[in-house]
Amino acid sequence: MKRNSRLRYCAYRVLIRGVIAIPWLCLAAAPAVCQVDKPSEDQVKAAYLYNFGRYIKWPPIAATDQARSFTICVFNEDPFAATLDAVLSRQVLNGKPVVIKRIAKPQDASGCRIAFIHLAQSDRLQDMLASLNQNSVLTVSDMPDFLHRGGMVQFVLHDERVRFEINLTTAASARLTVSSELLKVASAVIGKPQDRE
Repeated sequence: MKRNSRLRYCAYRVLIRGVIAIPWLCLAAAPAVCQVDKPSEDQVKAAYLYNFGRYIKWPPIAATDQARSFTICVFNEDPFAATLDAVLSRQVLNGKPVVIKRIAKPQDASGCRIAFIHLAQSDRLQDMLASLNQNSVLTVSDMPDFLHRGGMVQFVLHDERVRFEINLTTAASARLTVSSELLKVASAVIGKPQDRE
């Protein structure tokens, strides 16, 4: 069991190393050889949001495909936006600069590929998800029961490490395709993949 946990942990680190160069992130293959300060929980989540952009396929929607940037949306009152700015500024994804866009309501999410939804949005979550899913926006949160309430990716903590769970059924209904590489490192998956890559 410990061996499986260690392998899963290493897989997470390899996934991050392969898609983004963040100097504060420990990139060694084995946890025991980490020589840098441990990144904060929010920094790890920001790195994962970037990674999701590499391992999710969006449908050919003109508004997003013609955009000059890869846009990650966050709601105005969310303090996580500052971390996203610090971690992802000057990063490039799929040949486009990553832009953090602050929005007031889900109707403002035009052009967004990913939307992070803070716990403060819990009371209006259903309406938000209905709007975002209709526009093929990947919805991500650390809100409890987010997947069971209609979200796509939920951050969770296992052994004091950030992990994520995926609801493939919801993602498919929004016409998003999740790479098998991402599924390999998810701590839990709801639904069955339609296409194995």
